[in-house]
Amino acid sequence: MYEFGVSIGRLLGGGEVIELVGDVGAGKTTLVRGIAEGLGIHETVQSPSFTISRLYDARNNIRLAHYDFYRIDTPGIMADELMESVGDDKTVSVIEWADTVQDILPKDRLTITIESPSESSRQLSLRSSGESSKKLMEKII
Repeated sequence: MYEFGVSIGRLLGGGEVIELVGDVGAGKTTLVRGIAEGLGIHETVQSPSFTISRLYDARNNIRLAHYDFYRIDTPGIMADELMESVGDDKTVSVIEWADTVQDILPKDRLTITIESPSESSRQLSLRSSGESSKKLMEKII
């Protein structure tokens, strides 16, 4: 998952929105750590499960905004921060447990679904929902 994330991170230039779908322990945060590495972020990337969001400075004045809505039923004030993030062409937004914020997310996003049929294997499916995410997905696969 980490190496896959690194390869994705190297392709990102800002403005991308990536939704991660998967059960607890599927590897979502590990994937984000790889994306961060690919973006040139060298600080420790932590799961935002309790803080809801974390921001990291990346290469070329890009920021990585990592959100995790697992513990909340309504986005509340976080909706404003998320809307600002997904509308910024210098921010890569990665959202875990996005069910609560589906109405806020842009139509054009890349959704990566992670399934774990066993403890040591993962199956990934990618879905684009717009022109930009389609181009990103084509570069990835």
